[in-house]
Amino acid sequence: MKKVAFITLGCKVNQYETNAMAQEFLEKGYEVVEHTEFADVYVINTCTVTNMSDRKSRQMLRRVKELNPNGIVVACGCYAQVAKSELEKIEEVDLILGNNEKKNIVEFVEEFERTNKKELKIEDVMYQKEFVEFGDVVYTEKTRAVIKVQDGCDRFCSYCIIPYARGRVRSRKPEAIISEIKKIAEEGIKEVVITGIHIASYGKDFKDENYRLIDLLEEINKIDGIERIRLGSLEPLLITEEFVGRLIKLEKICHHFHLSLQSGCDETLKRMNRRYTTEEFRHIVNLLRENYQDVNLTTDIIVGFPQETEEEFNKTYEFLKEIKFYKMHVFKYSQRKGTKAAVMKGQIDGNKKEERSQKLIELSNKNEKEYNQNYVGKEVEVLWEEEKEGFYRGHTNNYILAYCKVNNSEEESRNLEDKRKIENTIIKARCIEAKQDHILVEM
Repeated sequence: MKKVAFITLGCKVNQYETNAMAQEFLEKGYEVVEHTEFADVYVINTCTVTNMSDRKSRQMLRRVKELNPNGIVVACGCYAQVAKSELEKIEEVDLILGNNEKKNIVEFVEEFERTNKKELKIEDVMYQKEFVEFGDVVYTEKTRAVIKVQDGCDRFCSYCIIPYARGRVRSRKPEAIISEIKKIAEEGIKEVVITGIHIASYGKDFKDENYRLIDLLEEINKIDGIERIRLGSLEPLLITEEFVGRLIKLEKICHHFHLSLQSGCDETLKRMNRRYTTEEFRHIVNLLRENYQDVNLTTDIIVGFPQETEEEFNKTYEFLKEIKFYKMHVFKYSQRKGTKAAVMKGQIDGNKKEERSQKLIELSNKNEKEYNQNYVGKEVEVLWEEEKEGFYRGHTNNYILAYCKVNNSEEESRNLEDKRKIENTIIKARCIEAKQDHILVEM
């Protein structure tokens, strides 16, 4: 039996597509192994959001060849889509596939085996009009399943290369999504994560303009077996009073929302082409907190955007102090060739970016620990995902990471079946201690 290994970089959309490719290999008789093991085929699903993503993609492509010099190395995904000429120079790479070509990856691998000829297969996604359907993807290594409902983005933020790597908005047909989730529920998976490149745009390309993301969520909420629906990154302007009014009626929606802010300064937001103001964002946050008492809000922030002055950064810092996100994913601005921001005057020094980044990371860590401390002595519901190094590990409804020490008594050691039953179950537990990035609980 031939073996295939995957390395997935970047977002949850890539994770979904890796699952789809793994399922295709499994159906053709391959065994999926860890990427640190010997394999006949290594697939690196690349990311190109930042220069660091590009660098990591190249490192992984070179590293896997050391595990098996005769193995087939496949580069696919967003970095492959936009930087094919760079990848062609890497001698360890045998196949370069774009995002649309992932669907036929086994076919391309088998073709390479026959010809032993380095191939480049990349379709221009900017002219893609239909969602590329992988069929019902039920393969997942986790207790939650990522569901891709949409691809592409029409926003063209001035710093972002992704519209060029993913193309315009294409929405997946609701019936295909519902079919996939029903089969996932039959597999015993209790939580689904709804993801896409810009899920707030879901349905805008349908002829029936009235069917949007909230309509889809209402249908998913009715599926038996699914107990949690978690939303991926959201465009803030999706959150309106009408949207929240319908959303709060869906009992399976997780009380965790990732709102991609990027900057807390209106001048910077305008240069980024983000299309909302801090005042509008503040209203959105208040709307969610009024309707979900235990809501957990996370975000992405870019520091060192071109022309960001100390005054602008301080506005961002003070706004973030006010909003008090649970966690902030802080990125130092990275020039992406082909974007408007890459040629803007006033590029910021790397040391200055690092200084600003560290200041926001410290604020994020402080907010996270303070939020976690609110749960000490309280009961939480945790979906337990795995047992590792003497602890059960899982997440609460609002996405707090929880650990529970495994009871290593003689009685429990004998009853291994009970241990297995804990995984992929939602069990209440009491928080006994708060750490910076997780809580400790006891059942």
